[in-house]
Amino acid sequence: MRLSVIAILSGTFTAAAAMSVVAAVFSVGAIEDGSIDAVTERLRAEGIDWAQVDANGLQVFVHGTAPDEAERLRAASVARQVVDAARIIDETLVAEAADIQPPHFSIEILRNDDTVQLIGLVPADFDRARLVGTVTGIVGEDGEVADLLETADFPVPEGWNDAIRLAVRALEDLPRSKVSVDADSVAVKAMADSVEDRRRVSNALERASPGSLAVSLDISAPRPVISPFALRFVKDGEGARFDACSADSEESRQRIIEAARAAGTTGTPGCVLGLGTPSRDWGAAAAGAIGAVAALDGGSVTFSNADVSLIAPQGTPPDRFDDVVGRLEAALPDPFVLDAVLPEPPDPAADRGPVEFTATLSPEGQVQLRGRLASEVARTTVDSYARARFGSDAVTIGTRIDDALPDAWSARVLAGLEALSMLANGSLRVTTEGIAVRGDTGNSEASTEIAALLTEKLGESEYDIEVTYLEKLDPSLGIPTPPECVAQIREIVGNRKITFEPGSATLDSSAKDILDEIGELLKLCGDIPLEIQGHTDSQGREVMNQQLSQERAEAVLNELRRRRVLTAAYRATGYGEERPIADNDTEVGREANRRIEFTLIAEDPQSDEPLASEDVEYPEPTGDEAFEDAIAPEDADDAAEDEGTGE
Repeated sequence: MRLSVIAILSGTFTAAAAMSVVAAVFSVGAIEDGSIDAVTERLRAEGIDWAQVDANGLQVFVHGTAPDEAERLRAASVARQVVDAARIIDETLVAEAADIQPPHFSIEILRNDDTVQLIGLVPADFDRARLVGTVTGIVGEDGEVADLLETADFPVPEGWNDAIRLAVRALEDLPRSKVSVDADSVAVKAMADSVEDRRRVSNALERASPGSLAVSLDISAPRPVISPFALRFVKDGEGARFDACSADSEESRQRIIEAARAAGTTGTPGCVLGLGTPSRDWGAAAAGAIGAVAALDGGSVTFSNADVSLIAPQGTPPDRFDDVVGRLEAALPDPFVLDAVLPEPPDPAADRGPVEFTATLSPEGQVQLRGRLASEVARTTVDSYARARFGSDAVTIGTRIDDALPDAWSARVLAGLEALSMLANGSLRVTTEGIAVRGDTGNSEASTEIAALLTEKLGESEYDIEVTYLEKLDPSLGIPTPPECVAQIREIVGNRKITFEPGSATLDSSAKDILDEIGELLKLCGDIPLEIQGHTDSQGREVMNQQLSQERAEAVLNELRRRRVLTAAYRATGYGEERPIADNDTEVGREANRRIEFTLIAEDPQSDEPLASEDVEYPEPTGDEAFEDAIAPEDADDAAEDEGTGE
């Protein structure tokens, strides 16, 4: 009995222990599954779908590859919100840094005279110190440069350095500016000192901009002060037009232009906005005076500040003249004062032949004076004035004395010469009826300025101003002169060479880039007289060499035409072997002699044949540096061996 009791008790305890173990195992499994489900559900709810969850007993393992360190930390934090932090084992990894996209790099540059602020994010590889040093050099030692730039450890993006160079160029020219820079674009918002300065800077920045860079320019300029504030409207056999037009506001300008169109002007006439108007009613006064010219069906009206001069066409009926003048006088607001003139019909008995004074200004700056002057004193005065204006060696005078000229004749001549000096080339004609000024200029406001000058000097005189604005003459556009163009071609070529296929005039494919650059420059230079010269070495027959050099010069000319360069004033000339610049007995010398050169053409006054304007010196070559201003074949060995040519 005693053994049975013991066995029963032992079995009971064993069974209880076994049941406890089974219960514990089931409890741990339930806890593991519950923890996995709870943590997984919470991670998915937070949008963390890259993480997986496992458990081993009470420990919960979070693993997977996070896109970045911030996401890795966030996943661990979310898991700890579900189960006790001591139970979380973080086995997550972070993706390689190379997969991370670089930030947007940009700089805001704010300049106010000698104070500059640099704000933004730049690559760590960018030479930030050099930028700060360059900007410091722009504002000077007394200036202040605030470096507020941050860096990020990423490489410099493509286009970044080009954008920085253009931004620095803008900063140099614009003391009051905001320049926004990133790798793809540069935006400039600034105030220029004048309209001319704005035009110059805008053109310079556009020319300096790489084609891959988006450039936005918002450059404003203060309105010019116009003195005297002038307007001149003419209607004659050539049509209705402005010789000068000034306005004090956009509303005023539109009112004046609408009145001019109603009087017969076609197109969109120009009218300069400026400061200095004598009255807020300028637009109303000008529009009314233009309407009076239309009512007279011709004549002219001239404003010089508040003085208004109306000249009717010769032959206008007096009653019609009186009616138009009366209505205009009544309509003109204060303080405008009208002086109206009805010209007398000509007296046939007083005809003594052409009574005139003429002056011509050539593009080269030479001036010829012809016609009548009132006295010897007047001739001396005009001669001295012209030499002072145009240069003592540039004036040729051939005038005669006529003491019957009108009293204001000398004043007209002097004022006309001053107007002529405002042109690049042109002519002046002074008659008893009025003054005519013709010519070309690089100043877009020259017509207005000439009209204002003549009005100020001569009052109500009749003027005929026909001035043509030519961009190539405008110094503010920075268009190079012909000699500067040739010098820049040589800079473009430098140590590079445009190659031809051996023994032929076919350009090698490597010539494309250089000719592209030369073509862009020549488009800017305009229609200059240029000779493209072909040269060879002395190998082969002379006739063959001359022919090959001619064909190569023409090949370059044709390539420029394909690039839409204006070549009407160009010529291609082959000189063969007759103009060597080096010794043909050496391979280096022969390579130097095979070349294309660009020179200017000047007219020989003794001949109709154009001549090269430059006396070219031919130094001995010193390696590649001897060929900086030549375009020559690159394959010298093949060229020298080519049969029958001096390539």
